[in-house]
Amino acid sequence: MTATPLDRTGGRAFEESDPPNPMLVIISGPSGVGKDTIIEALQRRGHLPAYHYVVTCTTRSPRGNEIDGVSYNFLTVPEFLAMRDAGELLEANEVHGNWYGTPRAGVRDALARGQHAILKIDVQGAEVVKRKVPAALLIFVLPPSLETLVEHLKARRTESAEQLEIRQRNAALELARKDDYDFVVVNQENCVDATAENIEQIITQEERRGPRQVTV
Repeated sequence: MTATPLDRTGGRAFEESDPPNPMLVIISGPSGVGKDTIIEALQRRGHLPAYHYVVTCTTRSPRGNEIDGVSYNFLTVPEFLAMRDAGELLEANEVHGNWYGTPRAGVRDALARGQHAILKIDVQGAEVVKRKVPAALLIFVLPPSLETLVEHLKARRTESAEQLEIRQRNAALELARKDDYDFVVVNQENCVDATAENIEQIITQEERRGPRQVTV
């Protein structure tokens, strides 16, 4: 079971008669917390076409069974920087030695279609998006403990010893940022479907609060 999400919005309670409205939803948290598996669990729950999962751009190499254009848009550094300099990225940050960014067109087009634009991004990227789009809904995914998070990072075996050390050090700093988010959801061990359901409930609740003025 996941912990009850912590509502930090202070907004009014929603009414059943309120109409749904498209939102920019950020699912964030430290590396190794399970963001990818949570997104996969959300996708299994359906919601198409109400949800649109915006594919992040990155300069890191694909891992395992990751598919270009599905898991990430894998770019060279020159390609990524060209997009950034052309203003095509809503946010762009260098994290753990690689560049990550959110394509602005993917977000803008989804919202124009009346879909919730779901972003899976790191803590640094979430900070940038919230500054640019104050009406964005921020959900922080918290591990059961820092020790559990570190074990997940080690179990992936996708980073060098130096990269793993950087991620562990950054994780502690990122966990301290949870109070900057609207909601905090704990991703308990072996409960990813419950975590996805919790996030789904948050999105449903927030869309009923009333329109958010999202400008991208």
